[in-house]
Amino acid sequence: MFTPYREVLSRPGALAFSSAGVIARLPISMVGIGIVLMVSSLYGSYGLAGRVSALYVVTQAVASPQLARLVDRHGQDRVMRPAIAISAIGLVGLVASALVHAPAVAMYVAAAVTGASIGSFGALVRARWSHLLDDPRQIHTAYSLESALDELVFIVGPVLATYLATGVQPAAGLVVPIVAMIGGGYWFLAQHRTQPSPRALAHGVRHGSVLRSPGMAVVVLVFIGMGSIFGATDVATVAFASEQGSRSSAGTILAVFALGSMISGLGYGLRHWLSPLWKRFALGVVLLAAGVSLFFVVASLPALAAVMFVTGFSIAPTIINGNGLVQHFVGAERLTEGLTWVGTALGLGVSVGSSIAGNLIDARGSHGGFLVVMGSAVFAVLATLVSLRTLRAGTAELHERTVDGGDTVGGATTCDEPTAGEAAPA
Repeated sequence: MFTPYREVLSRPGALAFSSAGVIARLPISMVGIGIVLMVSSLYGSYGLAGRVSALYVVTQAVASPQLARLVDRHGQDRVMRPAIAISAIGLVGLVASALVHAPAVAMYVAAAVTGASIGSFGALVRARWSHLLDDPRQIHTAYSLESALDELVFIVGPVLATYLATGVQPAAGLVVPIVAMIGGGYWFLAQHRTQPSPRALAHGVRHGSVLRSPGMAVVVLVFIGMGSIFGATDVATVAFASEQGSRSSAGTILAVFALGSMISGLGYGLRHWLSPLWKRFALGVVLLAAGVSLFFVVASLPALAAVMFVTGFSIAPTIINGNGLVQHFVGAERLTEGLTWVGTALGLGVSVGSSIAGNLIDARGSHGGFLVVMGSAVFAVLATLVSLRTLRAGTAELHERTVDGGDTVGGATTCDEPTAGEAAPA
């Protein structure tokens, strides 16, 4: 049943860079909740915790696409080696500032340094897959695998961060991310054989942001809304678990959320879909919004976990489809930048959601945070529905170019339909 995954992982170097990529992006699931747990415990304020976490994510959102643009032009190794070192120093500074109860400005500075240099290893890994594979069906499988591994990271990370912060020491939840970004990051970058070659922009290609593409702008806007859902959910879950007298359960509850997503992501990658990509993306956003709207009415931790598990099934396929849309809207020479914008949009949304939810939680308790979750879901759905024509037009145009001229994106044709002689998927 898992033959498609075995086939892509059997490519030379694939298993090694994918494994290193998992470790390198462990911080994405631990730094945010680690900051919330550390600051709220040491300073007694969810609002301050949300603001520090938000600043970290905002600076990451601003800087990551710029790092990605440099990566596309100069190579992953050359750009990210010094960036990892700076990010690790910033995170160490953040931990040290909190431990000595330094003024909030010290934590803000350290969080900004960390976010500005951490980059997006998820985009780097996916760029390697697009460089290594030339079959669009295998790229779909590889992207599905990476989305499932993202969710594995979000299963392990929050549980580990919560256990360390609540059972060992409030700052302990940020120690593992420091080790992971150094160990996993430099292991990943040491694998030169699978690294995409730097690409100069083709003649006539604009040097401005990839967001000039209407389709990319829509995807980014929707992912900001999705990120806000996740950010508000993180903070509200911690607060809800505390209200229920089981603060240490927050990481487990969030892991259940990610588990549902991981299962659906693996299943989604086993099948090749004929329905239009834009339509699958829109359906996923609507299903996610419908599920998270139920968070507000749950009254116990088991009920919240059950709803999160089911709702999680809509996450990975939607993210997979969003990354797939990026390949429709940007050229191969700017693929890392385009993929990074997806992660950046999620991160920006997380910062907005966690900050607003943190302030409302201080005033109204966990239900205030879940109100932010609902509002974010409404925003994501509306942004998707009013932009369906743009998404459809962008993918249709590329399909016509692929059929007529043989254009490729990311090293692979982007037509969703089987070519002549290929069996249609089940």
